[in-house]
Amino acid sequence: MDQHKKKMGYLSVVAIGIGGMVGGGIFAVLGLSVQMTHGAAPMAFVVAGLVAMVTAYAYARLSVAFPSQGGTVTFLDQAFGSGLLTGTANLLLWISYIVMLSLYAFAFGSYGAAMFPGASHLVWKHVLISAGVIAVTGLNFLNVDAIGAAEEWIVAVKIAILLFFVAVGAWTIDASRLAASSWPDATAIFAGAMIIFLAYEGFELIANTAGDVCEPERTLPLAYYSAVGFVILLYVLVAAVTIGNLPVDRIVKAKDYALAEAARPFLGSFGYLLITLAALLSTLSAINATLYGAARLSYTIAKDGELPEVLERKLWNRPVEGLLITTGATLLVANCFDLSSISTMGSAGFLLIFAAVNAANARLARKTGSRWWISVAGVFLCLGALASLIRFTVRQDPSRIWVLAAMLLLAFFVEGAYRLWGKRQSSL
Repeated sequence: MDQHKKKMGYLSVVAIGIGGMVGGGIFAVLGLSVQMTHGAAPMAFVVAGLVAMVTAYAYARLSVAFPSQGGTVTFLDQAFGSGLLTGTANLLLWISYIVMLSLYAFAFGSYGAAMFPGASHLVWKHVLISAGVIAVTGLNFLNVDAIGAAEEWIVAVKIAILLFFVAVGAWTIDASRLAASSWPDATAIFAGAMIIFLAYEGFELIANTAGDVCEPERTLPLAYYSAVGFVILLYVLVAAVTIGNLPVDRIVKAKDYALAEAARPFLGSFGYLLITLAALLSTLSAINATLYGAARLSYTIAKDGELPEVLERKLWNRPVEGLLITTGATLLVANCFDLSSISTMGSAGFLLIFAAVNAANARLARKTGSRWWISVAGVFLCLGALASLIRFTVRQDPSRIWVLAAMLLLAFFVEGAYRLWGKRQSSL
């Protein structure tokens, strides 16, 4: 690393964590959350946030002990070695990032299509989904330094708009819509919380900055907890304002662009347009950041010897093969699956990965200076949450379980086949 490179401070690291979480997730899954949990949507965000907070403890301790741009991949390799299961987990992480990209693209298309006449919504949604992903892929072949430099401003703008939405909408909340009498049973609330869990995905991006942080032993844990804590509060307030200002049936009807619709009652057409523009800006920037990160992830896994060497090659200092594979897979998932399926797949994938990271920290507790029982509790929380999600999905739409199984089998068989016929040494 360049000795003259400026180290990152607390606020910069927190901004990365918040920006990673408040991407397209809240714009995409809020309507789905209300559809499943009704007036208990704020509580569902709290439950999901607590699982994220426990996992943030494992990430904080591992980031301090093993500072690396590899992040999750490095942590799993340090704890369990570079074996079949670790390779499968790393591939599952890549697949889960593709699902996240699909969610962001789906949200971008949905909010954009809502600005066109109703009869053409479906066509415009798919046009915008594809155009957004392809355009950002094109940008990743060019000089994207300016986009990266603008990312902090984009984060600031979208947070400011959401806080404005909360501040104005709080005055017109109908509290009866949030009353416990409007809540479903606890099973539905917990399952709903897990389906929207991927709205908290992104805090682990802090791990990739660990080598460039001032006073990492103090800064990293504080940044993780601050970022997750702030986002829990923000999501709860946004959910409360949405439900308090718009009947559940209207939220469900507009679930793909619910946040914009929720701004109408107290901000009128201006509010609808403001939230729509914020959603478009936010989801597009999230596609850019996640696409670059996912392509880099495939490069890191390949450097670790767990994917073919072709994925190590760079063109114009970018991992082109990984970028193109990620783009193609994203276009397929975003255009062929509905929002509920995409969210279920993404949440399940990250719950499994986060369970593995908690297990890694428990295994390395002496090296990381951790309280092992916290991360063991994190393992059980993530796996219990996954079991709840699967059980609810089986009851509601059993066909989605095959999609989840396909994700796991794809990661396992690709890694297994590569180890049988193409395994090579790590070049890290």
